[in-house]
Amino acid sequence: MILLPDEILSFQNSVWDFYRTHKRSFAWRGISDPYAVLVSEMMLQQTQTQRVILKYDEWLSAFPTAQALAVASLADVLGHWVGLGYNRRAVFLQNACKAVCQSYGGVFPRTQEALMQLPGIGPYTAGAVSTFAYNEPNVFIETNIRSVFIHTFFSERLQDEPGAKIDDKELYPLVEQTLVRSQPREWYYALMDYGAHLKAQLPNPSRASRQYAKQSRFEGSLRQARGAILRVLSKERTASLAAIALYEKLDRARLETAAEKLLSEHLIVYADGKYRIAD
Repeated sequence: MILLPDEILSFQNSVWDFYRTHKRSFAWRGISDPYAVLVSEMMLQQTQTQRVILKYDEWLSAFPTAQALAVASLADVLGHWVGLGYNRRAVFLQNACKAVCQSYGGVFPRTQEALMQLPGIGPYTAGAVSTFAYNEPNVFIETNIRSVFIHTFFSERLQDEPGAKIDDKELYPLVEQTLVRSQPREWYYALMDYGAHLKAQLPNPSRASRQYAKQSRFEGSLRQARGAILRVLSKERTASLAAIALYEKLDRARLETAAEKLLSEHLIVYADGKYRIAD
């Protein structure tokens, strides 16, 4: 889809108009520290914003720099991550900081391409860090941005073709054509705020995306059991599965499966009948 100049300007103006009166404020906005931006982006993946608000400042107090996180123990890292879920993200974050310290002297690279070379950093996160920290005009998509473009440019198709799915390959050219290159940081903030508004007011437009995946139920899941194990070990340092099952009120079988997975990922170790977080 190739947009005409008037179409681009109209779209940009509508997003800016919304943003002027509905701008959201977060601690991680308007900052130029790429490490702090990366922390927020890793926390926000598959986690509600309100939960991140509660943890973000606490994390930066414990690990104020990439260097501080790089040398921290895994037990401390996972202990401060408790409550955010998907604990591997904390490991990815620490590994990225280790790589920055080893390869770049603790200074994050500016470009999306260079950031993507860091362990655990994908195209979206690399683009977001480059844009939000350095104001670089990258092209990237996340759920709120996806909602804006599907709602604006594909509503008619979806009405004509119920059940149709829109692929990100169709959205990227539109994101690039409409990008406000003179102020990309603020433009993406505006897109995200507009997308969050659309998802709150309408049936989530992102559900029409081919990339959409509904988050699995937490209660009774393996994720819940993994989190329970790491939460107890972060607090008690060592514990048996029987103790964890009693403390967390979870069934032993699910905890055993979760423990096996955590062992295979080298997040925990087992000795003398008890588990602890790996060194």
